[in-house]
Amino acid sequence: MKKLVILLAAFLGFGIAVSAQPKAVGARLEGFGALGFEASYEHYFGNPNFLEVDAGLDMTGDNVGFKATGTYNFVFAQPLWTPRGSWSWYAGPGFTLGAVSWESDDRSDNHDKTKAMFGFVGQVGLEYTFWFPLQISADIRPIIGIIDDDFYSDGFANGFIPTISVRYSF
Repeated sequence: MKKLVILLAAFLGFGIAVSAQPKAVGARLEGFGALGFEASYEHYFGNPNFLEVDAGLDMTGDNVGFKATGTYNFVFAQPLWTPRGSWSWYAGPGFTLGAVSWESDDRSDNHDKTKAMFGFVGQVGLEYTFWFPLQISADIRPIIGIIDDDFYSDGFANGFIPTISVRYSF
């Protein structure tokens, strides 16, 4: 019985600690929305570093796909550029996985091809949190990975397309 009470107290304490951390939820628009749209969630662990998790559509060229990405970002500078709100420069590693579909180049093959994708990402960005619960950021996120046993580096070039995020912070 004592072990059960201690275990419940530990879970309750962990739950309170996690819920007390700042969070943000919103949208991430790759190529200003022309190349993809993702739902975005940020969770701060020990201010100022944070985990960012995004999931959504990727529409690079003729390719259409779904991907989920997670990055752990380290805030390396917080300049005091404005009297209200806060600025943050951040960078961090992460991973992505998903599925990519494109039209076949082979004329004898009349159907689309869909392949699984896994890759490593790096992210660098600038974020501004207003004095009210709104946050905007701009970043780049190159990807290097594998699509069904083939080395994938197109995402590296496409990752240098600016991305804009808008989130509600709470």
